[in-house]
Amino acid sequence: MKNLISICLLLLFSSSCHRLQETELPSKPDFSTKETTLNPKDTTLTLGTSYLSVYSDIYSYSEHTRHNLTATISLRNLSERNQLIISRADYYDTSGNAIKNYLNKPIKLNPLETVNIIIDEEDESGGTGANFIFDWAIKKTAPEPLFEAVMISTKGQQGLSFTTTGHRIR
Repeated sequence: MKNLISICLLLLFSSSCHRLQETELPSKPDFSTKETTLNPKDTTLTLGTSYLSVYSDIYSYSEHTRHNLTATISLRNLSERNQLIISRADYYDTSGNAIKNYLNKPIKLNPLETVNIIIDEEDESGGTGANFIFDWAIKKTAPEPLFEAVMISTKGQQGLSFTTTGHRIR
């Protein structure tokens, strides 16, 4: 009887792991329902550019061992009343080379709305010093947007997670 229970648990565990591995994350989020236009000459808007550091992987033990990380990039509208327009979301690697542009057209975020970009754990293209540049626009009276990254990795009993916060550069 113990052997039967052990076999059932083993089959259940292996089938659940298999389903998890088959799940594929999108390489580029679908923002098509959020697309909008931006008039850069609109004097009621504040235009800005923000920088966000992101880690696709980090060093562990030595410079020869690295852990891959899954990164959730959050683009947050902090305004309770105004829409936020994001016109650029570009991903760069450690050397400063452009990897991917996540926006085809400007997108709008409703008040207090958040959208996410996911960098898959297996995507090592960014490296240890990856980053994003965001261009954005919001009404002059509204708070500036918030850009954050949450990086996480779990292996067995060990978990690793940390965050970074964007900084306005223009």
